[in-house]
Amino acid sequence: MEDTVETKDRIYEQLARVGKAISSPKRLELLDLLRQGPRSVEVLACESGLSVANASRHLQVLRQAQLVEVEKQGKQVIYSVGDQKVCEFFQTMCSLAEARLADFERLMRKVAENDPYLEAVDRSLLMQRAREGSITVLDVRPAQEYAAGHIPGAVSVPLNELEERIQEISPENKIVAYCRGPYCLLASRAVELLRSKGFEAVRIRDGVHEWKMHGLQLER
Repeated sequence: MEDTVETKDRIYEQLARVGKAISSPKRLELLDLLRQGPRSVEVLACESGLSVANASRHLQVLRQAQLVEVEKQGKQVIYSVGDQKVCEFFQTMCSLAEARLADFERLMRKVAENDPYLEAVDRSLLMQRAREGSITVLDVRPAQEYAAGHIPGAVSVPLNELEERIQEISPENKIVAYCRGPYCLLASRAVELLRSKGFEAVRIRDGVHEWKMHGLQLER
């Protein structure tokens, strides 16, 4: 019986490793970035507003819990999520927080209220209209994230290239922009820029993981 109790306690200790690893807001942000595609520690530090040293320390905690993996590519150290189950776990955690935490729900509602160009869309209809060419679906994430997986028919124009490449976008079509999901601001900034240039543009809440969660395929 003592062995059984000890084994049970050890099981909960292992579960607690995952809980400890995700107990930091910055580690959650890093994990969310890595869901979009592999990155070096330098890129992760830049995108999360951390120093390289701090980013590296957070990544080591995530690695110890087997949530991320590391690979050497020349002189660079590249991090990626452990596997698809890590992405599913993150998505489930977000859904749980939105369903159960009143403060979280209020924050999400505030985001929606402050974004007049957020639009709810029928995903199947969006794909159909993109295939027909009646709308332009714009992926404003970095190019490497687009290459890792994107909504079918989407065109890649990263936000930091949008102003100089704006002539590539047809002004005759409605623009539907998306980025990393509901907590990302890239698409909102893209829509503001596009509308200031006279385009009809909106953004959708979905990122690629929300898309996959609804059973829809991505293109690579």
